[in-house]
Order: sequence, then C-alpha cells, then structure tokens
Amino acid sequence: MSAQIGVTGLAVMGANLARNLARNGYTVALHNRSVEKTDALLEKHGDEGDFIRTESLQELVDSLEKPRRVLIMVKAGAPVDSVIEQLEPLLEPGDIVIDAGNSHYEDTRRRESALAEKNLHFVGVGVSGGEEGALLGPSIMPGGSRESYDSLGPMLEKISAKYNGEPCCTWVGTDGAGHFVKMVHNGIEYADMQVIGEAYDVLRTAAGIEPAEQAKIFNDWNNGTLSSFLIEITAEVLAHTDARTGKPFVDVVVDSAGQKGTGRWTVVSALELGSPTSGIAESVFARGLSSQRDQRELAQGILEGHEGSVELPEGFVEDVRLALYASKLVSYAQGIDMLTAAATEYGWDLKLDEIASLWRAGCIIRAELLDDIMKAYAADEKPANLLLAPAFAEAIAGAVPAWRRVVATAVQLGIPVPVFSSSLAYYDGLRRKRLPAALTQGLRDLFGAHTYNRVDAEGTFHTLWGEDRSEVEAVDTH
Repeated sequence: MSAQIGVTGLAVMGANLARNLARNGYTVALHNRSVEKTDALLEKHGDEGDFIRTESLQELVDSLEKPRRVLIMVKAGAPVDSVIEQLEPLLEPGDIVIDAGNSHYEDTRRRESALAEKNLHFVGVGVSGGEEGALLGPSIMPGGSRESYDSLGPMLEKISAKYNGEPCCTWVGTDGAGHFVKMVHNGIEYADMQVIGEAYDVLRTAAGIEPAEQAKIFNDWNNGTLSSFLIEITAEVLAHTDARTGKPFVDVVVDSAGQKGTGRWTVVSALELGSPTSGIAESVFARGLSSQRDQRELAQGILEGHEGSVELPEGFVEDVRLALYASKLVSYAQGIDMLTAAATEYGWDLKLDEIASLWRAGCIIRAELLDDIMKAYAADEKPANLLLAPAFAEAIAGAVPAWRRVVATAVQLGIPVPVFSSSLAYYDGLRRKRLPAALTQGLRDLFGAHTYNRVDAEGTFHTLWGEDRSEVEAVDTH
C-alpha cells in the first residue's frame, strides 16, 4: 500500500491534520522523531482511516506515491530547516515539501527558492483554526508554485472548512504568500481580541456590568453585525464560574497575556512595508504591557490616575457595541491594506476577495462581516481601503459619534483603550484634509536637509535655514 501524503511531526496539530486527511479517504504515512508518538496515534485513532507506520524519513519517503507529498509539522525555525535538510537527498524532482506550521514568510521564501533550484516544490501553508480546526476543517492558505497547487490543492480543499459548501482553501500566491496571509490573519486576530477586552473593561469599569451579565450582552451582539467566533466564545468565557472559588472565571485568571510571535511579526513587517497597522501594533504592545507585572505593581503605588467622574450617556452599552464594530472594521482594513502593500513589494497577485472568503469558516477571525468584505473586493471597482467601500463607509459613519463617546469616557475614567483610540485616530487620519506631517517635514528639512514638496509647485525643495532662509530646488540624488 502506498500513501498519498506523508506527515512528519505528530504533536497535536500534526496528528490532527493526519487524522483529518485519513478521515477524508487519503492514505497517510506517519512519521515522528520519537516513534512512540506514531504508535500512540495509531493505537488511539488507527481505525479512522488508512495509515502507514514508518520509523524513519527514508521509510516515509519510500511509502509515498509520486509525486511525493511530505507535510512537515514541527516547530517553526531551525527544526523546519533540519527536517528539510534530511528530506532533500531522499526526494526526486517534482516532489512537494509542505510546511503547515507557523513559519515566518521570509523563511518560506528562502526555502522555496533553495528547493526550486533542485527542482523540488516547497509550499508554505497557513493553517488557522487551532487543534479543533486541524481535525474538523481549518481555513487553509497555501503559497508555493501554481503547479504544486494543482497536485496538492484538491487534497487541501477536501480537508478544509466549508462555507455554504465552498472550501475555505485556495491558492494564495507564490513563495511565501500563504504564510504571509496567515501572519496578517493572526495580526487581525490580536487586534480583535484586544478590542473585545477593551469593550469588556469599559462595560465593567465604567458601567459596572459584571461578567455574567456581560455574557448575555455579548450573546446578543453575536446575533447581529458583530456575529463572529471570537464574540461567541467571549460570551462563553464571561459566563463561566470558577469551580474552586465561585468567582467569575475572568477574576481568577492572571491578567498577563502570552504571545507566540505572529502578531509581533505582523507589526515588524508592517513597519518594513510602511503600512500603518496601528490597531494591530497597539494590541501587541498591550500584551507586552500586561506581561510587565512587576512594573505594573510598582506603578499602582506611585502613579496617580486623576480619574474624573462621568455621567454615562443613555444607551452606553449600544455605544460600546458600535465602537467595537468600528474598531473591528479598522483592524480588517489595516490588515488588508498590508496585504496590498506586500503584493506590490513581493510581486504577489493577491486576490483580496478570495482571501476574505478563506476566513469565513474554520479560522479564528471568522465573522459575518467577511461576506461583505468579500463582496467589496469582488466588485468591479475595488476600494482603495476597506473603509472607503460604500457599505462600510456608511456603517462606520453611523458609529463615529458613539465611538468618540466611548473613547472620551474611557480616557476620563483612566481605562486604557489603546485599540479603540488608535483605530479612531487612524480613521480620523484618513479623512482629515491636512495632517501635521507638514510640520514634521519642515523640522526634518531644518535639522537634516531632508527636503520637502510644496502644495503649489512641482519638484522637491530645501530652505537654507542656516543662511538667509531662501528656498532652493533640491537636486535629485537618486
């Protein structure tokens, strides 16, 4: 019996993807550095489909039909390079190596280029949905060559999540495009979770609404425009009572949020691309601040808040809902804008409507509004920015007064709302006729002769600040 695909690395995600493949009718060859994990998977789930047990990478490769497909599910970074190094001499031209872990897209671009020189295909695949998604159907974002997708795609589409019968999987673009899109997905996820946390904090601190009551509010919100997986599970977490103490679960959890790096990668890449992802960046920094527990404890005894008292407007809960919706839209807008910048930088033909369609099921940021995002970018006239699409421009305009009230209330009460406020600043920055960047350019020209452009003339100019302050046309040195 030969296998249609091999999986090496059988921790939870690798094991669940292998089981998903087998459940969908594929024969799967299994390999793990320690064979005990292979045997444990077979003992517990061997009846779910056809598996081939192997003890070495050579055995794994020998068990595969051609062109061979080998799926690597090991820790990102050096471990992936190590497995590729061991696999490479065992493979033949046309074989496909797949990395479905959370690898950095630049590593994927490097690996794809190196293996292409040896006539091997390397496919970086973004997979979202966690352990459950890996087993029951994740959102899948494959990169690599179009040729490799012709061989691999039908298999990935079959095991992916489905939305109205359509697979949440399609070829994203060449080399590292798949892992880049997954990275941006995770950046949006960071911002989404942070702004949900800010809504919870404002409702509790400003309005005195306890977690169990908030659970009902979030449940209600999940039946409208905010309908999404994260809103759904927020209601579930807030409704949970700690069995040991009888307190709300959120009150016994240490308020220090972890991170695995994809949010940070998104922000670093955004800076390199010059793409303003302020909401995503603030969500990453908020996690960092939450982890500085020693400093926070010291600050509580030293720093004054000078919080004022605020009379909450009628309908404050609805204000928070609208602020949450608007800030959520900004997160998607910033992420999609970053995809556009990356497509230009790396020569990827990223189809934004198709990418939005991949996120409608299976993944963590799946949400009702993705249908509208997909329609916006499938239209003949695509918006330059998501917020400029007519449906979203109208929706966010209706939310702005409430958004401002929520941010103002939070500031007066000393409640940190970095994503609410930075998202609003991004919105205002987009719509303002003039920004203070004109002054920044003047300062740069004075201290560094960095030049500037004029609103009333073509060309680049410099003022002789240290001389008679006359203006000269700058010489193009490029």
